Amino acid sequence: MIEFTLNGRTVTSESPSDTPLLWVIRDELKLKGTKFGCGIAQCGACSIHVDGEVARSCVLPLGGVEGRSVTTIEGLETPAGKALQSAWEKLQVPQCGYCQSGQLMAAADLLSRNPKPSDEQIAEHMNGNLCRCMAYARIHKAIRAVADGEV
Repeated sequence: MIEFTLNGRTVTSESPSDTPLLWVIRDELKLKGTKFGCGIAQCGACSIHVDGEVARSCVLPLGGVEGRSVTTIEGLETPAGKALQSAWEKLQVPQCGYCQSGQLMAAADLLSRNPKPSDEQIAEHMNGNLCRCMAYARIHKAIRAVADGEV
């Protein structure tokens, strides 16, 4: 049995330790905000935080989070996370919305490390998160608005 903290509460899983964390989160723990995109850590749809740092849950084995703290989009309660969610709504960032939880988790990770990133730093940090709808300009604008204190 593997125990870890998920969105502030202790959870356990009896899944094999090599099971991708994404499937434990979605199928066993029933949190559907974290999405499956590619399964090879290349698109960012499955982004979560592990001990406060962004990670790709599609390739992270369950055993890799034993005793650690995991945050999904459902538990993103940081000041930056809440501000980003407000900016996403205010600026109407999503189109289809599929990638947005991963985009928000990556953006929150960036702002937790660097509250005042340059445009180049935003682009570099968000580079690994793909958006099928090509909403990159709006995503960037929302992150910039939070960094500039506009939201």
